[in-house]
Amino acid sequence: MDRAQTGKRSRLVQSAVKLVHEQGFHRTTLADIAREADVPLGNVYYYFKTKDELGRALIEEQATRQEGLRRAWESPGDPRAELDAFITMTLDNRASLARSGCPIGTLCGELGKDGGPLAENAGGLFTGILTWLTDRFRALGKGDESRDLAVHLLSALQGASLLTHTFGDPDFVQGEAERLRQWLTTL
Repeated sequence: MDRAQTGKRSRLVQSAVKLVHEQGFHRTTLADIAREADVPLGNVYYYFKTKDELGRALIEEQATRQEGLRRAWESPGDPRAELDAFITMTLDNRASLARSGCPIGTLCGELGKDGGPLAENAGGLFTGILTWLTDRFRALGKGDESRDLAVHLLSALQGASLLTHTFGDPDFVQGEAERLRQWLTTL
């Protein structure tokens, strides 16, 4: 693929990330994405023959973004700071969460209702996060309880994100982040 083609494909994927976060996967049409990316609708089919193909690209993009965030949070020898960075990311995005919810949680929830390979691929986004969190808790010396602690942290933030979106109130995330930070100091 030449550079112009890569640029169009990238614009389409970036537009899909934005629109699917704001509107949901099923409500976002290929025409919406083409318009947002400023790409003729016919060109969309050159890059993505089906909406499922676009969905796979969207999931890959979210996985790449998550991997980049995790690398940015990594602080050698300080897993507690890394866990705090994860909490801070949610806290920093509370206004967006109030408007549109968690981009990964929303995507996984919506695709999960359909089942199938796309839902399984989307579920891998949470698997990656849980694995990373579990590794941080292991580094804190939490051994066999590390996975449960990771699930607790992710569940608490996802729940607060859902309430923040449901009620349009960022204070749900704010309060939960403060409680989780306090909890981390006790571990």
